[in-house]
Amino acid sequence: LGLVYEVAVSETGDVKVRMTVTAPACPVAGELPQWAADAIERIEGTGEIEVLLVWDPPWCADNLSMEVKLQLGLL
Repeated sequence: LGLVYEVAVSETGDVKVRMTVTAPACPVAGELPQWAADAIERIEGTGEIEVLLVWDPPWCADNLSMEVKLQLGLL
């Protein structure tokens, strides 16, 4: 969906993620960063995990992958 803008992994396994949601009023905006952190935590060798919810740049449909656009019938 193009929600993840950046993933950085340090040599020690620390993970920092910058992501967004489709709209500020998204009903899962408060939970999604923790869901992402929980998923990352399952990967062996990860250290400290930081998931930042960002609003800049704002999400737009251009962020969708070609595969998702096809699945949604947008092409």
